Amino acid sequence: MGDILACEAELLGLVREYLDFAEFEETVKVFTKECKIKGKPLPKPAGVSSRDSKALPVQKDLLTAFENGEQKVFFQLWEEHISSSVRDNEPVAQKLEFYLHIHFATYLLKHSMGKPDKAELEERISHFKTYLETKGAALSQTTEFLPFYALPFVPNPMVHPSFKELFQDSWTLDLRTRLEKFLSLTVKARQTPRLLTLFKENGQCNKEMLQHLHQQLVESEHRTMTYLKRFNKMQVDYHNLIGVTAELVDSLEATVSGKMITPEYLQSVCVRLFSNQMRQSVAHSIDFTRPGTASTMLRASLAPVKMQDVPLLPSLDYEKLKKDLITGNDRLKAFLLQALRWRLTTSYPGEQRDTVLQAYISNDLLDCHSSCQRSVLKLLHSKSEVVRQYMARLINAFASLAEGRVYLSQNPTLLRMLEERLKAEDKDSLTWENVLGALQKFSLRRALQSAMIKDGLIFWLVDVLTDTDCLSDYTLEYSVALLMNLCLRSAGKKMCARIANHVLKVLSDLLGHENHEIQPYVNGALYSILTIPSVREEARAMGMEEILHCFIKEGNAEMIRQIEFIIKQLNSEEPLNDSIVSDDEEEEEDEEEDHDIMEADLDKDEVLQPQLGELAGEKLLTTEYLGIMTHTPKTKKKLFPGVHQSIDEPLQRPVTPGYHRTVYLMPDNDTSSCHDRDEKLQSLPSGHLPICGGSRSSISDLCISPSSLELALCFADPGAGCKTLGHTVGFWLKPNEWLQKPLK
Repeated sequence: MGDILACEAELLGLVREYLDFAEFEETVKVFTKECKIKGKPLPKPAGVSSRDSKALPVQKDLLTAFENGEQKVFFQLWEEHISSSVRDNEPVAQKLEFYLHIHFATYLLKHSMGKPDKAELEERISHFKTYLETKGAALSQTTEFLPFYALPFVPNPMVHPSFKELFQDSWTLDLRTRLEKFLSLTVKARQTPRLLTLFKENGQCNKEMLQHLHQQLVESEHRTMTYLKRFNKMQVDYHNLIGVTAELVDSLEATVSGKMITPEYLQSVCVRLFSNQMRQSVAHSIDFTRPGTASTMLRASLAPVKMQDVPLLPSLDYEKLKKDLITGNDRLKAFLLQALRWRLTTSYPGEQRDTVLQAYISNDLLDCHSSCQRSVLKLLHSKSEVVRQYMARLINAFASLAEGRVYLSQNPTLLRMLEERLKAEDKDSLTWENVLGALQKFSLRRALQSAMIKDGLIFWLVDVLTDTDCLSDYTLEYSVALLMNLCLRSAGKKMCARIANHVLKVLSDLLGHENHEIQPYVNGALYSILTIPSVREEARAMGMEEILHCFIKEGNAEMIRQIEFIIKQLNSEEPLNDSIVSDDEEEEEDEEEDHDIMEADLDKDEVLQPQLGELAGEKLLTTEYLGIMTHTPKTKKKLFPGVHQSIDEPLQRPVTPGYHRTVYLMPDNDTSSCHDRDEKLQSLPSGHLPICGGSRSSISDLCISPSSLELALCFADPGAGCKTLGHTVGFWLKPNEWLQKPLK
């Protein structure tokens, strides 16, 4: 009660202020009287004295519109702020309004330099006629106004004796004075009451914020449950893996002591490692007495499981989808583009994602095969920034998959559209970022590389990379990687030779950039363009070798070895080989490496959030666009196999950053690397050879491809080890001693 009494006067003042604003005159009198009877403190209304001090904003707006001849603006404000009772019943207001209509009807004749715009003049005269026939008809019997009813029909009123006065400055100034006086007496000086401000700020805004927070909460809870399930499964697998690993180490120690390991023991370990019921049956069916069968079982069990328990997503009505993408409002278009992208990015890799992509392609979702003027791809040029951004995100998602790039490359205009958007959008926008990402992935295909080089994209990229402060990590990495991919082609090298000094300066600056993820691409671009003799000469002239030696002192082992290769290339005297031109001859079948990687950046910073009750994502697709059997299951085409090279050398094949981070820098995980490791092991001194069931071949058999669950038991000389994705365990063999130590 004490709190209420403390602010009672202010609360009563808020109520009184609002009643005054809403013109509840009788209610204000009763309210004031009752407060006085009950002895309640009622502060005096604020702002009354300021009513005549200055012109109100609305008065200023009306006078400005009057002076500028803005007829529509003026009469809109006039009707909004002058009450209808005053306009219809007060003779002063009626006469003033009549003269104001004359002022605006003749404004162009008085203020145009030369001949006025005919169409606009006719429009103003027509508006004046309408006024005379409707509201102005009430003054037609007044002698003062009677001559002006002929004004719309006089060809040249400026020379007519009856209307000469209208075109004199004194007439306009007199009318303005009358208007200003009228407004000062009529328009009330009322500020927005505080009670209304409080309601707007803490009522409506809070409602919208609560809706937004509610939506975020639902999404967060969904993500939390998903991540919790994954975490629990990973935790169980981790503990299981550690236990099995410990047992395998014990087994290896036992073999050093000469103890035999029985097939039954191996079988029990494998059953524990793969507790799934289906895999248990596989484990029990394998003969562990035959050499190499344990590794076969491991490879079979660790290989990616065909996701029979992952259902295919419902089919969609693509005709209706495409129609709404072209003719719907911008908000619907953005929600559809978002939902279609999420269906691609959140689907499980394998059959589910392949089926989604094939459905998009077979139904020509993006109209890549269409020559119509209005196609889905034209959304890249939408006036809505959100629609352009979400279209760019979807194209980037398509380009993240090899078959998606094949589909997109079949449209001859898409590349040019993306290049135009790249040069038109702001560099700090997500639209620009996603367009750049899509182009970088396009550069994995030879035909598109050639087109980008021909369009001069190298020159543009070098200019962009001159100032990297305004680039995000994503755009920096993808810009440099795109530049490197284009520089790997002979045509790209020759383009760089035309601006050798500029390119070399930009690349040398990037060598010292704090973002170390770009170093492989910078090294690859340098190594490639230094095959051109003229570029080598320019590099020597600018002291490139000394610059590279500076980075050798600071870099890690891998980067040091790559820079040493670059220095060797810089100092070589090989002439330009004319046969290098052959690398630009397009192949009949444009093959590329199977680079499929959906980076998390595709779904970052979503600017579009559904309001309460608004459909979005998969729910929007399955509620409004459910189709019948639009899926077309198709065996995924086996693309050109990855050709890996030593990490010691600079990159010499096109890559994309997302794929390069997860696979390319981990060559020890592929089959060829396992074979190389096995050869190294066989070349070790006999005192260091590991013993494993009497079979050396089983060592290399334990190497698993990176797409499998990452378990690798690697044996090497002291100081060597084996890196795998995920958990990394290294076993180092010394004479008469086993050491286990995690590799960092």
